[in-house]
Amino acid sequence: MENSMQRVRHLKTVKAKNDRSLSEKTFVGFIYAFTGLFALICFLPFWLVAINSFAAESAIKRHGYQLIPKVFSLDAYRFLFHGRQVVSSYGVSLTVTVAGTVLAVLITAMYAYVLAHPKVKYRNVLAFLTYFTMIFGAGLVGFYILIANWLHLKDTLWALILPYLLNPFFAFIMVSFFRTLPYEINEAATVDGASDWTIFFRIIFPISKPVVATVALFYALQYWNDFFLALMFIDNYKLHPLQMMIRQLISNINISAYVGGNTAYTRPLPTYGVQLATVCVTIGPLIFLYPFIQKYFVKGITIGALKG
Repeated sequence: MENSMQRVRHLKTVKAKNDRSLSEKTFVGFIYAFTGLFALICFLPFWLVAINSFAAESAIKRHGYQLIPKVFSLDAYRFLFHGRQVVSSYGVSLTVTVAGTVLAVLITAMYAYVLAHPKVKYRNVLAFLTYFTMIFGAGLVGFYILIANWLHLKDTLWALILPYLLNPFFAFIMVSFFRTLPYEINEAATVDGASDWTIFFRIIFPISKPVVATVALFYALQYWNDFFLALMFIDNYKLHPLQMMIRQLISNINISAYVGGNTAYTRPLPTYGVQLATVCVTIGPLIFLYPFIQKYFVKGITIGALKG
């Protein structure tokens, strides 16, 4: 009797495991299918931009954007690299992004360290002023007068770098990380005779790679994708970054001055193809940047989360 009861319980247990296993497999399969479909939907616009940049202008005008163009052509890239403006805009964007990111990360990290330091007397006042700027801005007119008339930065690369050197939101991200570091590190270094500069640059900054990499990525994206500052402060088209160049191409303003230079271009202008080709050329550095900081990015974006 006991053997039969045990056998029945065993069969029920096996059946429950099989049912649970089947439901888990169904759920996992649904998750994979949903994730794959979502990834495909996200990838589709990039594919359309990349593949149609090699399409003939006549095919785009006749059939629109296609998954596989019927006629391929390199006219858009030939026209794009016909002049020197692409190289010049690339140099401006790279210079602004690299210099701006390095300076912005250093300034933001030092400022965030001051806000997070428990022995800084007016850190709460500084934190309030920082938070206040996130809610209320100075206005576009005052901002333009400051950069163009008072600082005289119009038509200089500093006009593209200086306004973004300190982002309050990124500063608070770093503050949250610095507050997780034990203050005993500072006390031990102070006992050994280290100054505040030494503590920050030789101890705090090296162990803050996750948050530094995350904030550096945010700053790099901000500098690389920005065209608003160039639109306001840069009149010389030779100092326009890539994003400003794309904006001008999309709006069909001065397209021959941007990519044709002073040399006559005998073929019809591949307007749509040039726009797509410019986008492909622009996103190149960002694609190569992500793999190097991916290992820090996931940890960096969870900064400040509660730990169980």
